[in-house]
Amino acid sequence: MSHRSRASRTRQHLHCDSCYSRRCRARVEVGVSCALAPCRLLCGAVYHLCKEEDHLLLCPNVRVPCLNAEYGCTVQLPRSSRAAHLQVCPASVVSCSMEWLRWPIDETNPHGFSALQHNIMKGDDTQGNALDVAMALVDQSDLYTRLQMKPLYPELTEPEQEEIKEEIKEDAAVGGFSFLDQKDSEDIPGSSMCESNSVDETAQSNVTQTPTINTEKYNLFEMMFSMEKRACAVAQENLENPKQDQNPADEGRGQRGADQERQKKAEADSSAAARSLPPPDTSKTGLAPWQEGVLERLGQELTPQEYNMYMVHQGRMLITFQQIEACTPREKDFVYGSLEPIPVQTLRSFKAPVSYRYKRRVHYYETTGRAKTEHQSVDTSDLGANEEDWFSDEAAATLLGYAELAIMGHKISETNGGDGFYVDIGTQTHTFRKAPFKQKTTLAEVMVDRRLKLLLQLQAESVNSRNNRASCAFTFLCGHTFHRREFATHFRNAHSDIQMCLSEWFEQRCPLAYLGCTYRKRRFHPSTQKATVTYNQQLRCFSLRPDVNSSSNGKADPSPAARRSKSQEGEREDWLSLLPYEVLCHVASFLDSLSLSQLALVSHLMRQVCSSLLQDRGMVTLRWERTNLSHGQDKWISKPVWEFSHLFSAVDKWEMADLSSLSAHLKVCPYYQKTEQRERVPLPFITEIQQRSPKDQSLLNHFTGRR
Repeated sequence: MSHRSRASRTRQHLHCDSCYSRRCRARVEVGVSCALAPCRLLCGAVYHLCKEEDHLLLCPNVRVPCLNAEYGCTVQLPRSSRAAHLQVCPASVVSCSMEWLRWPIDETNPHGFSALQHNIMKGDDTQGNALDVAMALVDQSDLYTRLQMKPLYPELTEPEQEEIKEEIKEDAAVGGFSFLDQKDSEDIPGSSMCESNSVDETAQSNVTQTPTINTEKYNLFEMMFSMEKRACAVAQENLENPKQDQNPADEGRGQRGADQERQKKAEADSSAAARSLPPPDTSKTGLAPWQEGVLERLGQELTPQEYNMYMVHQGRMLITFQQIEACTPREKDFVYGSLEPIPVQTLRSFKAPVSYRYKRRVHYYETTGRAKTEHQSVDTSDLGANEEDWFSDEAAATLLGYAELAIMGHKISETNGGDGFYVDIGTQTHTFRKAPFKQKTTLAEVMVDRRLKLLLQLQAESVNSRNNRASCAFTFLCGHTFHRREFATHFRNAHSDIQMCLSEWFEQRCPLAYLGCTYRKRRFHPSTQKATVTYNQQLRCFSLRPDVNSSSNGKADPSPAARRSKSQEGEREDWLSLLPYEVLCHVASFLDSLSLSQLALVSHLMRQVCSSLLQDRGMVTLRWERTNLSHGQDKWISKPVWEFSHLFSAVDKWEMADLSSLSAHLKVCPYYQKTEQRERVPLPFITEIQQRSPKDQSLLNHFTGRR
């Protein structure tokens, strides 16, 4: 396609532009038409010779690269086969975008399974390998690496060195203030003063000396401000009293003297006005409820919050002195002038419209019915807590803070506006053992040397429109990469069959699990073979482990003397590695992708065996690496990598396992306590009969219930 034909280099012919007939009989003329020619790749098309280049762009027999050539596929194939090749193309991969939510446990909820998780982490789970526990631990470790301490506890975070240097530079660049005394600066030589302009020495001087005001610079700025003020006063006076009859020559000679006279006159007038001012009228500026116009003045001087507090505390006095009405009619509460639309950006972006006038209603609270309170000083020793109880758990407090942010939309200690006039101020203090934290400290770094706890719920929830991965920290993503033909099997078996049905269906727990019982049973297994579903925490995926006997190789176990002699000889090769290479490749072809990826890690021989199946069973993914260039900039470069996916054998049908029912476990469950009632309890119907008079009692009324 890169070589253009000789006929296509010429200008298109007038006849050929509109001719599409395979049996065109037009005469060949220079500049008008050219001869017909069949496709040289034998696709069956017939066209004018000048359209050969255009036909090669659509010819189905032209060999072109795969559509995923930029993603690592190196196959060259006819254009008509590209659609069929995509089904088996190793570079046609899909990343699983399955998401789920897992919230922290609620220790205050008696049915929150906190006792169960506590017993599991203590090691009371004798069966082990619980799928829900393994997934919850993996999600918790992933969550710890994502949660940072600075957004929740900025006051417990150390400032960065760069921020400290920036603050020092800003302080050193301020001209009106000097952190060095004038006397000390005169004693320092000139050369040493030039050398002391560095940031480090300035920081040392800032710490050792007390900040004082530079008097010379302060007086200089004050004089400049006074001159500007006097110039503005003179300009204003000239605008008010213009002198049109003044000679320009006389104005030039007497300008300086006139300025001095105006300055003296302005100073004299200001001093006389200050002496002649009457004393302030305190009767109209006080805050007492009996003073006239107090609400109008406070409405202009105070903020809405301060005004509301004044109305609450002085409500009775204002009603007594008839400053406000005892009860405002409901139709006068809200008065609207003209309405204008308000764009709502967030949940707390409400602003009162300009035309909105609020009639404040005074609520009368009955104080006689309140509980009696007493002011008393309480020390921390009165609480009966030890010094260790003062410290909070970093993991529990951080998860609670992020859960509040995800559910309620704001932090626990964030100032929240209830409406346009009231503001709720919340405070939350914590004492941590590892505080203060660094700038980019994550929860995983804080809990690295702590005992492992399970603080997430075992049940996973589906993602909704409010809590998604972009807005919620408790959203988890599968993220595994699969070949396009493998993705449907992975989603059906891993997510639809196992993960979403894991709680109380695929894996059933004791009904008393909320009390701490760790008994469980796995109810399903594949119908084609006896295998157990397990969860690999390192790979973060499900797998099938076949149920085979230890002596399945057909040989009897050697005697202890024979095993001892073999160990002394150093014979450590397994029986599988002794098979021929062709046999190993044939055996490996029956394994699933997850087994092949793990078999390749056993030895060099097994890696070569698995590499022979990469073209048929493997896939190509892009691995991005960060490289440093010569001029100091970083660049991300992608490299194609051949690997196997984490897909286990496809399961088309599940069968119920032959296990005992939960009723058999409840007979021996240590958390199942029976309550035996030995005293006789009369039934309600018999009690009513006994309370009636003996005259109304009869055998017929006893059975019919009539009186």
